[in-house]
Amino acid sequence: MSREAIQELWPHEGTFCYGCGKNNEHGLQLKSYWENEETVAIWTPKDHHLAFKGILNGGIIATLIDCHGTGTANATAHKAERSDDSHFMYVTSGLSIRFLRPTPIDKPVTIRARVTKISGPKITVECSLYSGKEKCATGEVYTVRVSQDAFLG
Repeated sequence: MSREAIQELWPHEGTFCYGCGKNNEHGLQLKSYWENEETVAIWTPKDHHLAFKGILNGGIIATLIDCHGTGTANATAHKAERSDDSHFMYVTSGLSIRFLRPTPIDKPVTIRARVTKISGPKITVECSLYSGKEKCATGEVYTVRVSQDAFLG
């Protein structure tokens, strides 16, 4: 697994996303890494992320999948272009989540993702969220390329 988080490669200014923004001290602080041809993130829930006793909130699950998916799209695009050009980024244009079973908060969750489609300025990413070996949720993250100036300018 790569030792540098994908999110650490993003521009410092403006990265306040609740899920993955390195400048949001109250956010989830998700960190994603390359592992061969997919990306992986391991994140530890806390008691205030509950939906019900011992169960992770569905909105938090959706946020983790969303942020890990957009991180994967961005990393894939920059890797493919072999570019340090920070003037473009991929943002969510759609999100589809399936909750397969309750996700316990008593251990870290693992999110795995891979790009399934690249079509012009759009990238689709498939994600799965696990608690231990149990797949608890899946999602597709639909992203679109935009100028960073629109969000970080």
